[in-house]
Amino acid sequence: MKKIILTGGGSAGHVTPNLALVPGLKKRGYKIEYIGTKNGIERKIITSQKIKYHAISSGKLRRYFDIKNFTDPFKVIKGVFQAFIIIRKVKPNVVFSKGGFVSVPVVIAAHLNKVPVIAHESDITPGLANRISAPYCDKICLTFPESLNKIKDGKGILTGTPIRSEIINGSRIIGKRICNFKDDKPVILVVGGSLGSKFINDTVRASLDMLLSKYNIIHICGRGNIDRGMEGRKGYLQFEYVNENMPHVLNIADIVISRAGANAIFELLALKKPNLLIPLSRKSSRGDQILNAASFEKRGYSMVLSEDVLKPDTLVKKIDELYSSRNDYINKMAGSSAGNGSDKIIDVIEKYSIK
Repeated sequence: MKKIILTGGGSAGHVTPNLALVPGLKKRGYKIEYIGTKNGIERKIITSQKIKYHAISSGKLRRYFDIKNFTDPFKVIKGVFQAFIIIRKVKPNVVFSKGGFVSVPVVIAAHLNKVPVIAHESDITPGLANRISAPYCDKICLTFPESLNKIKDGKGILTGTPIRSEIINGSRIIGKRICNFKDDKPVILVVGGSLGSKFINDTVRASLDMLLSKYNIIHICGRGNIDRGMEGRKGYLQFEYVNENMPHVLNIADIVISRAGANAIFELLALKKPNLLIPLSRKSSRGDQILNAASFEKRGYSMVLSEDVLKPDTLVKKIDELYSSRNDYINKMAGSSAGNGSDKIIDVIEKYSIK
């Protein structure tokens, strides 16, 4: 049996694409194991899928000053040694990395063990973890065509992003049962990323009086971000996080308000859901979501609203504009050639697997 080690973590965006590959990898005869951190979000997600999990030490990669920047390199070094031993013991044919800070020691350890490494970059510009890992990778799978000229030594290959098959197969009947709205108003789904967004949460809640007269709202607001004072409002439903029911919730949404992480926006594209993207600003990110959103806006797949001008009145105006022109966005998305990248990525994995 062929063996593969998957790695990636720090946020759900570095884990769920790995899960999207699992059915295809199993179909092609791979035994799958995972390396992540002890307390990262990836551990809970992966172990819930009954995949063998190995925990290692890993420092966080920060772009700002923090006293931990002086100690975390030693955690990374420790993680390299731990990952080296795990890889030496497991003897995988290949390692696949989805990025995030935990992936760096794993990729280095795989290289030291002479095990091929395939990485995946979701965003237009490579993240810090993938930039550090790139010299140790054999191939880097890319989501956006704009990324090809940013990867050196011909290592880049355009595959698209892996999309979970269950996302495509949501049930409208189950979605309606979950939400139990009492009328047939259009449904807005608000998603602020896997960790939620206080800025988006606060703006949406400040807009409820204007919105609820025309729309029902499903608000996925992140762990610990439920507003108990808003519970019971007709047409407004809050969730901290939605996992297995997400396909059904997406199915009943007429329009979606979302951050502009690559995984999220390509799922919306696959579902042909008209969407309003509110990318993370450069104040709190490296600007990758701004570039992702601009690419989708240029292609006519998304409407974009900058955080800098996000206020209740501008949000309501954009939502109304999006809903009125929703069919234009659906038609543009229907003409997209971008599909599920899972099979293309697994083809690359197969090519580089040790015989």
